[in-house]
Amino acid sequence: MREIVHIQAGQCGNQIGAKFWEVISDEHGIDPDGFYAGDSDLQLERINVYYTEATGGKYVPRAILVDLEPGTMDSVRSGPFGNLFRPDNYVFGQSGAGNNWAKGHYTEGAELVDSVLDIVRKESEGCDCLQANCAANQAK
Repeated sequence: MREIVHIQAGQCGNQIGAKFWEVISDEHGIDPDGFYAGDSDLQLERINVYYTEATGGKYVPRAILVDLEPGTMDSVRSGPFGNLFRPDNYVFGQSGAGNNWAKGHYTEGAELVDSVLDIVRKESEGCDCLQANCAANQAK
């Protein structure tokens, strides 16, 4: 199978990513808790492209959620598909960058890079044949 690792960063990326996972989950018949609730074998045909099958038949998105502050992560967690994501794949700081690019790039963001790369490595190593990394973020 050819898998895709989805990386969503920042408020914009995580809001887009949360909606993306709602749509993809609906297309594949995955309920908000990660279990298959569909009615067609066609829905399961390519499910491993975006999901990893965990214990108990639960499907977990191959997604890494990154932000410099916990606010957006809390919104995703409390949203309709908040239970879908692997808790270890949330990476966030505490203070944010306050819309200051240099602070986000050199201080706050720099502290998270190693954690993010480690999770990307783990997700990639769990793939049989990694096809792509897909990123959702705010491009300026």
